[in-house]
Amino acid sequence: MADPSDHLITATAGNGIRIYAAVTTKLVEEARRRHDCYPVASAALGRTMTAALLLAANLKTAELLTVRIVGDGPLGEIIADTTAQGTVRGMVGEPHLDLPLNAAGKLDVSKAVGQGNVFVTRFTKLKQPFTGSSALVSGEIAEDITQYLYTSEQTPSSVGLGVLVEPDLSVSAAGGFILQALPDADPSDLAVVESNLTKLSAVTTLIQESQSAKSLIEAACQGLEIRYHAEQPLAFQCTCSRDRVEKALISTGTKELNELIEIGEAELVCHFCGEKYQLNREELTALLKQM
Repeated sequence: MADPSDHLITATAGNGIRIYAAVTTKLVEEARRRHDCYPVASAALGRTMTAALLLAANLKTAELLTVRIVGDGPLGEIIADTTAQGTVRGMVGEPHLDLPLNAAGKLDVSKAVGQGNVFVTRFTKLKQPFTGSSALVSGEIAEDITQYLYTSEQTPSSVGLGVLVEPDLSVSAAGGFILQALPDADPSDLAVVESNLTKLSAVTTLIQESQSAKSLIEAACQGLEIRYHAEQPLAFQCTCSRDRVEKALISTGTKELNELIEIGEAELVCHFCGEKYQLNREELTALLKQM
C-alpha cells in the first residue's frame, strides 16, 4: 500500500504555468533496501524513479511510462517503470558503486552516470509504444529530463529532483517537481517563477521541513495565485509474480526445463524488486507437463 507521505500533487499557477510535485521518500527507500544500493546509486535511481512518476502524472488509466538513463559511466543503465496509478519500480546496473564526493562535497551522480542518452517510452495500450530521446547534458538526471522535455516534447520546463542519503545509507528525503510554461503563459508570471527558482532551497530541504509536495509548489510559485487540482498516493510496486515466472520458465523450452529438473530446483530473481522465486523438482515437472 502507498505510504501517506508519498504523494504527487498537480497544480497551476498564475497564467499558463503548470507544476507537478512529488514526495517519494518511502518508495525510494524501499528501492534502496531491495537493491542494497550504495549512496550514489540510491541518488541516481531515486531521481530517475521520481522523474518517471512526474512525467506519468498525466497518463490515462491503462497507460504506462518507462524512463531509461543509458550512460557510459560505471553505474550502468537506470530504468524506472511507472503506471497511471502512481506505482513505480526501478533498477540500476551497479547498485554497489562507491565513488568519492564531487568538488562540491556532494554525491557524484554525474560521474556515475557518464555520457549517453535518456529514453522515455509511453505505452498507450491503443497504439505502438512511442519513445522519445535526447542526449544527457550532465548526468545529474534533473537537467537531463529538462533537456528531454525541451528537445523531444517541445515543452519548456524546469525540473528539480533530490534524494538525501544518510550515513547509515537510508534515504531520509526524496522528491521533485516539473514546472512547465504553457503556450499562453504570461511573461511576467514566468519572470516571477524564474526569480523564485534562483533562490529555491534544495528539494530535500523543503521536503524535510514539511513532508508535503505543496512546499515545493509554494516555493517555486511564490507570489502567484496557486490552484491545486489533484493529489495522488505513490508507492513502490513491482509487476512480477509467481505466475509470470512460471510462464517465463515454460517459454525457455523443454531442454532448459529438463536441465533444471535434473538439478532439482530453480531460483529466479526479479531485477526490478529483488524478489526471489524458488521452484522444486515437482513444481518444475508440473510446468513441463503444461508444454
